[in-house]
Amino acid sequence: MGKLIWHEYARYVSITASVYTVWAGYFGLIYRKFFWDFVGGISRNPGGLQPSNSNLFFIDIIVKAPVIQIFSILIGLFIVALEYPAPFMKGTGLYRSLVARVVLLLFQTFFAIIFYQGTNGAIWSLAAIFCYTRAIRLGEVMQDSKDNRGRAEHA
Repeated sequence: MGKLIWHEYARYVSITASVYTVWAGYFGLIYRKFFWDFVGGISRNPGGLQPSNSNLFFIDIIVKAPVIQIFSILIGLFIVALEYPAPFMKGTGLYRSLVARVVLLLFQTFFAIIFYQGTNGAIWSLAAIFCYTRAIRLGEVMQDSKDNRGRAEHA
């Protein structure tokens, strides 16, 4: 059996999580719901659970104006362009950096976990973060980074 290349596996998980987050953002634009509204919520009969007044900030940026969903879509599209990679991203230092990918996935996780539709994308983003962290700890280097070693015009 072969040796698992963690950054390649993380790349596939990251692409899947980012595409999922983009679609979740689109659905979040239509069906707006703050995921954590049950924390401290008020149970009304009839009417169900209503968010507490401490959640008004999140209600404003998710339900009234879909700021979080738009940020999730933009970050997800950027990560897909970085991971796939888009032709304008291929030779950049950002493309070769595994640490930058971890940071971008952390932001994606943060924004996606807040609204209801993005929770699965956030969970898979955490899985990709774990895999990239494992690749960094094992000292893995991307093949493009190895190929460009010593050539300043391509670095």
